[in-house]
Amino acid sequence: MGIRGSEGSLNSTPLLSSSKDGVDFHEDERSEASQMTFMLVFTAVSATIGSYVFGLALAYSSPAQYGIVHDLNLSVAEYSTFGSILTIGAIVGATLSGRIADYVGRRLAMGFSEVFCILGSVIIAFSKVSWWLYIGRMLVGCGVGIISYVVPVYIAEITPKDLRGAFTEGHLLMTCCGLSLTYLIGAFLNWRILALIGTVPCIVHLLTLPFIPDSPRWLAKVGRMKESESALQRLRGKHADVYEEATEIREYTEALQQHTEKGNIIVLFKLQYLRTLTVGVGLMMLQQFGGISGILFYTNSIFISAGFSDTIGTIAVGVFKVSFSFLGVLLMDKCGRRPLLLASATGACVGSFLTALSFFLKDLQEWKSISPFIALVGVLVYMGLFSLGMSGIPSVIMSEIFPINVKGTAGSLVILVNWTCSLIVAYTFNFLMSWSSSGTFFLFSGICASTVVFVAKLVPETKGRTLEEIQASLNSL
Repeated sequence: MGIRGSEGSLNSTPLLSSSKDGVDFHEDERSEASQMTFMLVFTAVSATIGSYVFGLALAYSSPAQYGIVHDLNLSVAEYSTFGSILTIGAIVGATLSGRIADYVGRRLAMGFSEVFCILGSVIIAFSKVSWWLYIGRMLVGCGVGIISYVVPVYIAEITPKDLRGAFTEGHLLMTCCGLSLTYLIGAFLNWRILALIGTVPCIVHLLTLPFIPDSPRWLAKVGRMKESESALQRLRGKHADVYEEATEIREYTEALQQHTEKGNIIVLFKLQYLRTLTVGVGLMMLQQFGGISGILFYTNSIFISAGFSDTIGTIAVGVFKVSFSFLGVLLMDKCGRRPLLLASATGACVGSFLTALSFFLKDLQEWKSISPFIALVGVLVYMGLFSLGMSGIPSVIMSEIFPINVKGTAGSLVILVNWTCSLIVAYTFNFLMSWSSSGTFFLFSGICASTVVFVAKLVPETKGRTLEEIQASLNSL
């Protein structure tokens, strides 16, 4: 079968409209194969435990800040290094993530990531000097760098098209649960105990991995067709007819191997991948330069600087993040990716602007009793609306738009860009706040506004389409 360069021509191929004995079973087979099964739910939940670990790691530096600085006598620069060095480790993990996931499979890649996270958390918990903290935080970063790529890709590859958005957005929901619970219990626990608690979900994740199948699409890519069909049957249910879905995966994979070069970094810059690369890299850059890493890592200090209770503020942030993330899961396959991205970026723009306004009023010594509450509203609007779409949908789209032959290389590059931008924001955030708190958030607001334009002009809608349909329409051969 040839792969067409547009959605219309792809949909006209025999593969996507196959029939048996002259009767078109396309809709019936897809409807049956798309039903939710216990194994599909169990597999997705197992994968998203890694997302919970991801959220925990991101949030840890905020509630732990006072205790670590006090106990180990760290300077602002030293603690900024501790907070941001997670992203250096994540850059290393992201660089390796695609290769690891392509070589050993998505399931084992998740296992490797948890080993890094466990080792790093234990080192942090028993650290007595700053450089041990840095080593532990970097190891955790390596783990979450792999997680941030492999979990959304794995979930996208195992779920049917009409459930893919909600299930992949579950990655964000569990990340937010990890963030929120860490904010909540971190307000009451010692930082060493908090680090040790972080190993529990890692161990649970490792224990569930032997019971879930590997990605049918990865198995097809490495030539294990029988195992691919078996994994697909387990995920869809033993009575489901997976013939057409399995055939589509097999034929698309074989066509890619015949018509394209082996995925490497040079191939990514060919004209046929220009749009997907622009969308993937652009969304990740705008996501991070919108300020999310700095605000996540230093939520407590933002509220303190604004004159508001950091405990109440961080708990409220956690509630808002989980609530809007859950709303995003419900709306993903109903509204689509683009509308949620547009609403999310607009809300983050407004939230940043309100936070900037509160600091501006504080500097002018105006509305002293109201400005802290404006900061609270601004941060809550930012965190809530950001969680609705911008926090997770870039990873969803990244997992959908790159074809299997370059997915490992492309995914590594996109996640590498994401974590590099995260490093820049996380390390410079405290220095930017020292320069001008209001200016920092006005800057973030402007970048979020530019995200709205980028999404409106370039980002495709992928709702309700198979991965093969999406990729063939975007990446013409």
